[in-house]
Amino acid sequence: MIDWGSPIGWLLITFGQIAAVLVWILLSLAFLLLADRKVWAGVMMRKGPNVVGPFGLFQSFADFLKFVFKEVIIPAGADKVIFLLAPLISFTLAFGAWAVMPLAPGWVVANINVGILYLFAISSLGVYGIIMGGWASNSKYPFLGGLRSAAQMVSYEVSIGFVIITVILLSGSLNLQTIVEKQAGGFWHWNVLGGAGLKGLPAALVMFPMAVIFFISALAETNRPPFDLPEAESELVAGYQVEYSSTPYLLFMIGEYTNIVLMCGMIAVLFFGGWQAPFPTPFTASWDPTAASFFGFMWFFLKIIIIFFLFAMVKAIVPRYRYDQLMRLGWKVFLPTSLVAVILVSAWRVFGPGA
Repeated sequence: MIDWGSPIGWLLITFGQIAAVLVWILLSLAFLLLADRKVWAGVMMRKGPNVVGPFGLFQSFADFLKFVFKEVIIPAGADKVIFLLAPLISFTLAFGAWAVMPLAPGWVVANINVGILYLFAISSLGVYGIIMGGWASNSKYPFLGGLRSAAQMVSYEVSIGFVIITVILLSGSLNLQTIVEKQAGGFWHWNVLGGAGLKGLPAALVMFPMAVIFFISALAETNRPPFDLPEAESELVAGYQVEYSSTPYLLFMIGEYTNIVLMCGMIAVLFFGGWQAPFPTPFTASWDPTAASFFGFMWFFLKIIIIFFLFAMVKAIVPRYRYDQLMRLGWKVFLPTSLVAVILVSAWRVFGPGA
């Protein structure tokens, strides 16, 4: 009989939690990727994937098998070790960020007090996989794509950082679970509307634009259209991953979509209450804790789906930016706006009704 309070028991529980989160993310990615393609097809009045399985539901699994069984081709002049290490780093870091993401009440692999700082660190390291992939390919197009990605991700991480500071000021905590718990009680308590019920509504004049800036910065951070400059087909063929095929390319792709879903989850947690329902739910107080957790997880996943749908719609209908427009938006618009927002939210916390 295993003693679950022993180090071995703790290790088994932790591995089980990690495996559960990994399986959920991978299955979610399969169907969200299909949804992304379906939305894109719908906007263009096409059918999209509809052959493999009913309504094309198994298309992502067929694509996965196709990539796995393809031959791995490494360019003759490439640095083979770094070439293969780059997609592995991107893949690992993308999943590592989910360790602190609260999925439901008590459902988090590592409930650390500095969860936001951990996410900052992981997202900052994520650019290295792309730079390494672009450089190791020994080709000018991947190298240009890697340089673009480095500049783009660093630029928009600054804006994302200042936006998150406004949330930290409202919540008074770096713990993601605490941030979600402080948004309980209905949608009027969510951070996007000021985070303090009706008396916090004036802060919504700042926080709603911050949610919009975070959403747009998340598009740039994950190289999604209209900010897909590192993968620009028109001039860079496929950017930093042009020399990749088979499983290494698949790892890059999974890492990219994992980061997209992570950003959707962060938007839900930071601004839209995470697992909190949009209305008070006193009836769940009498429920079994596991049932209440599943109820919260349902709301969290629903919010991720809605935000991902917005990501897909932007990809389908917004034309791609030029690189100078991309940099100007990040440094000359988002950065000063988020700086002013930090000052305003700080003043609200000191002099507002809830001070």
